[in-house]
Amino acid sequence: MKRTGYAVPSALRNADRQDSLTWKPLRFLTLYRLVLAALLVLLFFLLPGARNLGSDNPWLYAVVSLGYFLFALVVGFSTRLRRPGFQLQVLLQITVDILAIVLLMYASGGLDSGLGILLVLAVIAGAMLMPGRMAFFFAAVATLALMAEFAYRYLTYAGLDSSQFTRVGLLGITLFTAASLAWLLAKRIRESEALAEQRGVDLANLARLNEYIVQRLQSGIVVVDHRERIRLINDAAWVMLQIPTEARPEGLTALSPELAGALRTWQQNPGREPEAFQPPRSEAVLQPRFTRLGSGADAATLIYLEDTALMAQQAQQMKLAALGRLTASIAHEIRNPLGAISHADQLLGESPNLGDADQRLVEIIASHADRVNGIVENVLQLSRRGTTQPQRLLLADWLNEFVDDMINYQNLDSDTVTVDIDPVDLQIEFDPGQLNQLTCNLIQNALNHGSRSGQTLEVKLVGRISESGAPCLDVIDNGPGIDSETLGSIFEPFFTTSASGTGLGLYLARELAEINRARLNHIEREEGGSCFRITFARVD
Repeated sequence: MKRTGYAVPSALRNADRQDSLTWKPLRFLTLYRLVLAALLVLLFFLLPGARNLGSDNPWLYAVVSLGYFLFALVVGFSTRLRRPGFQLQVLLQITVDILAIVLLMYASGGLDSGLGILLVLAVIAGAMLMPGRMAFFFAAVATLALMAEFAYRYLTYAGLDSSQFTRVGLLGITLFTAASLAWLLAKRIRESEALAEQRGVDLANLARLNEYIVQRLQSGIVVVDHRERIRLINDAAWVMLQIPTEARPEGLTALSPELAGALRTWQQNPGREPEAFQPPRSEAVLQPRFTRLGSGADAATLIYLEDTALMAQQAQQMKLAALGRLTASIAHEIRNPLGAISHADQLLGESPNLGDADQRLVEIIASHADRVNGIVENVLQLSRRGTTQPQRLLLADWLNEFVDDMINYQNLDSDTVTVDIDPVDLQIEFDPGQLNQLTCNLIQNALNHGSRSGQTLEVKLVGRISESGAPCLDVIDNGPGIDSETLGSIFEPFFTTSASGTGLGLYLARELAEINRARLNHIEREEGGSCFRITFARVD
């Protein structure tokens, strides 16, 4: 569905326009000349008594008509070959037309032959092909030739009435009038064609520009007619619906049965909000919007598709921006008194006169001050996640390096955290620093809550391709799991089952996943334990 470029090449455009005003009409003129010459020859030789053609000089008429026919054949080929140039061909052809017609008139009795109308047609053709002064040049040549023919006839034939000079003059005026009108008509035609050509170019450029914009929208665009045949689909919709590259569905049902059903529901009840749906080959949840393009029964429908994950990501960005402003304003107000409390608690704990009960109270103050400080740190850290720098990562290499660092940093056994990636070349797109924090939060959550008495805790990192074709990573532990009452609240902020926890670990992990176009969910396991799945965005 990609389109490249949106401008009509000016050289080709000018060449086509020039050809439509020059060589194409000249070819029509050569065809007309060939038919005319053939008729003049056939009428003379096949029907000698039917007309007065060649009545005064049959030999001259025969020679000129045959020569004119041969000339029509030759110029027909030369026009096709475009040799010689256009102006020279027009000048030669129209001049020969005028001379040939005048000679045929002379051989057929002059103006009484009725061939004078052919001079008018020749002058009009010349004026259309070469407007301007050349139009009047052809009219002048025809008038002079006509007058010369009549003068020669007047001097040669006795008894010719001199009053026929008036007819010659009127025909000459007709020739100049026809040349003037043809020149004005040709000028208007050229201006109209140039304007129409420019309007066509503007419309073509505008259409291609619109198509260029539609193809690069992040939202999916599909246009269907009243029979649900696809008229337009942009690249974003193609990716959202996860249509294979080689597929070329013509109907909306073949493209997406869910979307076709939503369209029919909307057509029956336009006021109802369309329900979101998930394509079978995609992890994304799409929200459709429908708009009718026209008022008739056969009007097309514009389908607007929004990825709810992208919408949630945009809302998340706004939420993080607001949270950043809030935390920046309250961090100073909280940390200053918190620092004073911690400092006073430390000085009080160093006093030698404290009893055991007072010392316990000092420890409680220090513990809760650290907890409050940890909450502030987490909130500040969350508010700084407004921007991401995703990179393409080879998941197996990145996880192996991450696990080695974590085992060394926390002094864990080498078999506490294991990695299993299939296929080994599985790739993802994620911000490396945020992926580090996300994975670390999940593993730390498993280490804190997944231990069982008498059983060694094990955490498995399993990477694979999900059923929808998107890469995913499962963080699995063999702990006691999460009970059903707690499961509904684990991703809520400040919810914790630990007295020392802040309740922001899983909430922060989900937020980090969402701003990287990924999803974090808890997956129930029949074998027991906990499984948190990160479903990454599909890598092109």
